[in-house]
Amino acid sequence: MADHRPPAGAEDDRGPLRAAFSGLTTRGRSFLAAGGAAAVCAYMLGQPDLLRVGALLAALPVLCVLVLHRTRSRVAAARRLSPARVAAGAEARVHLRVENVARIPSGLLLLQDRVPYVLGPRPRFVLDRIEPGGRREVTYRIRSDSRGRYPLGPLQLRLADPFGMVELSRSFNAYDVMTVLPRIESLPPVRLGGDASGHGEGRQRVIAVAGDDDIIPRDYRHGDDLRRVHWRSTAHRGALMVRREEQPLQARCTVVLDTRRRAFVGSGPESPFERAVSGAASVVTHLVAQGYAVRLVTDTGLVMPGPETGRADTTEVTGLIMDALAVVDHSPGDTLDGALAGLRGGDCGLLLAFLGAVDDAQVAVLGRLRQRASGAVAFLAAGQWDPVFEADRLRALGQAGWTALAHQPGVPLGRLWQQAALELAGTGRGSY
Repeated sequence: MADHRPPAGAEDDRGPLRAAFSGLTTRGRSFLAAGGAAAVCAYMLGQPDLLRVGALLAALPVLCVLVLHRTRSRVAAARRLSPARVAAGAEARVHLRVENVARIPSGLLLLQDRVPYVLGPRPRFVLDRIEPGGRREVTYRIRSDSRGRYPLGPLQLRLADPFGMVELSRSFNAYDVMTVLPRIESLPPVRLGGDASGHGEGRQRVIAVAGDDDIIPRDYRHGDDLRRVHWRSTAHRGALMVRREEQPLQARCTVVLDTRRRAFVGSGPESPFERAVSGAASVVTHLVAQGYAVRLVTDTGLVMPGPETGRADTTEVTGLIMDALAVVDHSPGDTLDGALAGLRGGDCGLLLAFLGAVDDAQVAVLGRLRQRASGAVAFLAAGQWDPVFEADRLRALGQAGWTALAHQPGVPLGRLWQQAALELAGTGRGSY
């Protein structure tokens, strides 16, 4: 929950009274004019009673300005998103809480939250007076069919007195960010391979080389049990070394996302590029749930999670990848060499690629990538080029060692996922 209570002494809260008087309504200005006219007439006619009437007429809007000016600086607001990250097409709720921390009741309140047009209309709420120390909470819904990160706020507040003399506005400084993730399709529970050793079910296993311990030592880390110090290696290396208790081997998968602008045609939530991004998000979510160690790489060389992430848990890794997919955009590049450079060294495990149009040079790059993987499946964004050209590209990818499938508009990714599993199982390069 983001608290929108500005600090005491902030200019937004303690502005000059001249700015507060600019909030006088037509009725308030009329009362001031009538009070001034009555005072002038009372002076010219020598009528003290009329002067008292004029003073009362002029004092009422002034008093309303002073009360609202102080009340405006003593109203706090907070916003809470539920949830803060949501898939495209799903709804989220925004909870606004307004609290009166003054010692006097507030007047009529008009709330308006700034919301990007892609999330829906700008919400407005009218709240009756709030007692001292009281609070009110209102809720509205937002929804977007387009992924991305969208700011919510700042919250705007308008106060009015019961007599309709003054209306004062206030804009809070704080805002929140709503993350709309790509659409995620449910995939059938079939396995495409990617085992750490290239066979079996692909589940985590432990290698024990000598008894219960792997005798290959590693550097000492803060918190390690000193009873596990490997003294022979410590004496040889001149640094404290400990024995590894286990070395988990986990099924791995690398997801390649082609973001080249020239490789895709069209825009919008149903465009081929958005289908590719949605497909990458779907397989990342599915494979992480299946126990895979997943990483994402794009043609620009972006690798998520990067080496600086370290041994993060699966929830953190999934969050990093999904946040990257929420804001990924077209790249100006022409080649997939960045993906090859980003995956320099090491085994890719299972290799899944979501591609746009690829020429012979990019097929050659993908062929070199294929040599590092235990299995490779390419989902080619179809329906944007000539069918003959797309069929030729599928054949070229197949000759490069890929299981290439056309990702047609309106075809569920789950159907292609099953087809890929069948083809990999038929060639002996995959498993269920």
